[in-house]
Amino acid sequence: MSRRGNRTINLPAPYLKRVWLDQARVGAREAYPFCLPIFAADFELRFEASITIIVGENGTGKSTILEGIAALAGFDDAGGGNGYRPVDHSDALEKMGSRLSTALRASWLPKITNGWFFRAESFFSVARWLDQMALEDMRMGLPGGPPPDFLSHSHGEGFLRFFEERCRRQGIFIFDEPESALSPSRQIEFLKLLRRMEDSRICQVIMATHAPLLMAYPKAQLLRLGKYGLEPTTVEQTDHYRVMREFCADPRGFVEARLAE
Repeated sequence: MSRRGNRTINLPAPYLKRVWLDQARVGAREAYPFCLPIFAADFELRFEASITIIVGENGTGKSTILEGIAALAGFDDAGGGNGYRPVDHSDALEKMGSRLSTALRASWLPKITNGWFFRAESFFSVARWLDQMALEDMRMGLPGGPPPDFLSHSHGEGFLRFFEERCRRQGIFIFDEPESALSPSRQIEFLKLLRRMEDSRICQVIMATHAPLLMAYPKAQLLRLGKYGLEPTTVEQTDHYRVMREFCADPRGFVEARLAE
């Protein structure tokens, strides 16, 4: 099991400065993901803070963009760190992130491959794989300790314990909807972790979320992904916040009105 990229870099985050689509590397433009409106024109994403948060509706390409960036960093599309392959790809369809990464270019200062790609949908597969690898290391007499056993906790508690143990080192950390198993109070705990990562000055975070609580993280670069590109926004300007504001003002009335549409 390869676990490369452990060298320490004496520069503050962000390390990934920019990604852009090289039109010359795009193959079949009608094929996914290049058929997405976001890639119809010149696509570019600049990282101006150590924490970047991307918001947008389902189907706009948020997860695919994160997968492409993860592939550029050397992470597996299914999640994990550099050199980790937590799922069997022998009979799997080609991952969209890998396809996108072949047409992406990146600017790093410096290039860093430490970190983690967290995908809520593949958390259980990755957690089981980490347990299996730890058991294998123990049988071979290798250092590393017992299996982390993230799955012995509730879904949300397992997420938080995973974040606390895996996301405190130097690196680039990509989170795809980390709030999926977190209650509002646990989302606040995740925000506290983000603050510790930011204060360390050695962690770059790129995150996609639907949770207004996470969108409101201070000092984050908040970007809205629409049909025609990425643009800076505020949490108050997002559709997610507006819907929740209307709901909180009149929960029953809001639901009744939506059911009647």
